[in-house]
Amino acid sequence: MATLPLAQSPEAGVCCSPLTREPMSIADAERLAGILKAVADPARLRLLSIIASHDGGEACVCDLTEPLDLSQPTVSHHLKVLVEAGLVTREKRGRWAYYAVVPAALDALGGVLTTRHANAGDCC
Repeated sequence: MATLPLAQSPEAGVCCSPLTREPMSIADAERLAGILKAVADPARLRLLSIIASHDGGEACVCDLTEPLDLSQPTVSHHLKVLVEAGLVTREKRGRWAYYAVVPAALDALGGVLTTRHANAGDCC
C-alpha cells in the first residue's frame, strides 16, 4: 500500500503541501505518481465514487460490475489497483469481497495537490 508524502498540520508548524514546501524526493514522487496513475483511469474514478456513495460506504464486487458495464475480472483488476494504491480496502466475507474507500487517503491526495491547508492562513 502506498503512502502519500503528507503535509503536517498547522499546529505542527508546517502547513503547505509537499509540492510547495520543498522539492519532493524521488521516492515521494514515485509513490505519488503511482497513486495518481491509479486514479487516472475513468473506470477507477467511477469505482471510487460508486463505493463511497454506496450504502454504508462499502460495496460488494458483485454490485460494481453492472454500473460500469465491465466484466467481473476487469472490475476486480481495477479494484486491485485501487487497493494497492491504498485508496480502498478489501475485506473478504464468504465468497464475496467488499470494498471501502479510505477517506484519509483521499484527503491526503487532495492535500498533496493544494498549496495550503484550508485553515492555515498565510503560514507558508
